[in-house]
Amino acid sequence: MSTYNVELIKPHIKDEMLNKLKNKVKFERKANIHGACVKLLTDNINFKEEWEDNFKFMNEDIRPHTKIFSVDDGGQLRVLYEPISKTCIVKNCDYYGWIKSIALAAISDFFEEYHSEHRRYSTHGSAVDLGGHALAIIGPPETGKTTLTYGLLQYDDFNYISDDWFFTRLFKNAATIYSSEKNSYIRDDLARVWEEFSDEVYHVKLDNKGRGIADVNTLFQARVRETSTLKSVVLLERNNSNPPFQKLDSFEGLNFMLKNDFCNPHQLVRDQRKMDLRKNFFQELFHTVDVYLLNTIETPLESLDRIKNLIV
Repeated sequence: MSTYNVELIKPHIKDEMLNKLKNKVKFERKANIHGACVKLLTDNINFKEEWEDNFKFMNEDIRPHTKIFSVDDGGQLRVLYEPISKTCIVKNCDYYGWIKSIALAAISDFFEEYHSEHRRYSTHGSAVDLGGHALAIIGPPETGKTTLTYGLLQYDDFNYISDDWFFTRLFKNAATIYSSEKNSYIRDDLARVWEEFSDEVYHVKLDNKGRGIADVNTLFQARVRETSTLKSVVLLERNNSNPPFQKLDSFEGLNFMLKNDFCNPHQLVRDQRKMDLRKNFFQELFHTVDVYLLNTIETPLESLDRIKNLIV
């Protein structure tokens, strides 16, 4: 699925646009994303309902750290971001997946401004837990991240943390990761790959992109964790010229991330300072954990067999 372009705007442009769009907003909902408050303002009832199912509730007394306006004015898709107030204006979007990813990207931008104090960073990737240790899967779009995550979760010893985005706090001798969403935004093709989940997927209300919010406690029979200690990272590629699996050192892992734009199409600000912050984070992280490169040219089951014992 193609992505969108982000237009950075000045505060006065934001004010002018919001003054024109404010009468279109019909629903307002706040979400708690890793302790930060994100407010959605939209005219789309489906987005409002998916947002409520997707994220944890935030008390209305808490003022937002970032706002996401999503409205339809009959024009083309546009994503505009004003970085001082952390305000994003999304016009004419029909895909909730981008709304939730933009919200996560905006909070990530907010956390990056406090990198020297709280050392909390975001990663566009999935994570599972096994006995208090976590394995993260990170890769460019369409390399099989979600497929492998749900493949691991077929095994009763594995616990769900996140299938799309997680937050990391770096300590001197460890990296602790945290979930980002209350529930999972799944694809309808999940059941075709792993039949074990077919009954649960059948009951999910799907949107116009064949995706919907699934209750993770039902999907994984309460095998859900909000935090874990990260021990291993599996990077994904799909390249017929390379071997199916290899261990990387921290330098090789960092080069992979730089080459693939941090495996994250949802970066609202891409100036040199921000890119250096992300580079420094992954450089430090990869010195703390084991890093592997999985080439997903094999069947999903063969790829799964290569990684399922990495944190046993």
